[in-house]
Amino acid sequence: MKITDHIKNANGKTLFSLEVIPPTKGTGIEDLYKNIDPLMEFQPPFIDVTTSREEYVYLDKGNGLVERRITRMRPGTLGICAAIQHKYRVDTVPHVLCGGFTKEETEYLLVDCLYLGIDNVMALRGDAMKGESHFVPTEGGHAFAENLVKHINDVGRGKYLSGEPACKDENRFCIGVAGYPEKHMEAPSMNYDLQKLKAKVDAGADYVVTQMFFDNQKYFDFVNQARDMGITVPIIPGIKLVATKGHLSMLPKTFKIDLPEDLISEIDKAKNNATVKEIGVEWAVKQCRELLDFGVPVLHFYSMGKSDNIKKVAAELF
Repeated sequence: MKITDHIKNANGKTLFSLEVIPPTKGTGIEDLYKNIDPLMEFQPPFIDVTTSREEYVYLDKGNGLVERRITRMRPGTLGICAAIQHKYRVDTVPHVLCGGFTKEETEYLLVDCLYLGIDNVMALRGDAMKGESHFVPTEGGHAFAENLVKHINDVGRGKYLSGEPACKDENRFCIGVAGYPEKHMEAPSMNYDLQKLKAKVDAGADYVVTQMFFDNQKYFDFVNQARDMGITVPIIPGIKLVATKGHLSMLPKTFKIDLPEDLISEIDKAKNNATVKEIGVEWAVKQCRELLDFGVPVLHFYSMGKSDNIKKVAAELF
């Protein structure tokens, strides 16, 4: 079922969902199941599975020679989606990237989604490769998420790169895109970033999932600005729980976001990471209750392979 249908069928009730990352290659899926299992009591209608960019590895060939190769440390997004969908009987949302894929490879992946009964995809440009200062499009691939959305829209309607003319009225895919309450790190202004979001929606995106944020007012302002610009699709807030002192520096550096001063102060005073984890749960419960009052369609949790703290939050809300 499409994400937008899940939201419609909920009749105003806020849904619970989560996002997981594939295990590193060579690792079994059992640890991923162990983190999903405790959250199934909250009946998530869908689970997102991320896709990793390719990266360079350097192999020592001896005699001072080094060979550079490209690899993916966390492949298997589509296979994991199929496994989760089969095991838990929930919809899954594979993340589809511009970076690292040609248009033909993207189309093959989308056709495989249709074979597997996967109706939803998250269309993302993707980050720069590790070690590169900026995003470089893959030769023969899409440069912008807007173009990727158009491609997914075409495939969902039966129009392929090889030129088949068939084009159905209804898109078989429900397409999600990213939104940034504190603007994308590369955008020169919030208004510019919102214009890019509008272009993705105009290209066929059906819903938006936001980057993590810790100050709800930034989400509220973002939604209001998006509505003023004519963006009418559901805007789902992405929630991340602070769990370690290291998050104080890692999250702003990696995602270019700000943490509220009250939260910073509490974490700074914490004696250890166990205390930080408790602070993160308390903050998330308070944050999510305010979002529930605002009437958000879904609370979407970034689990990153851990579920114990998310379970504590969800138990207070659902």
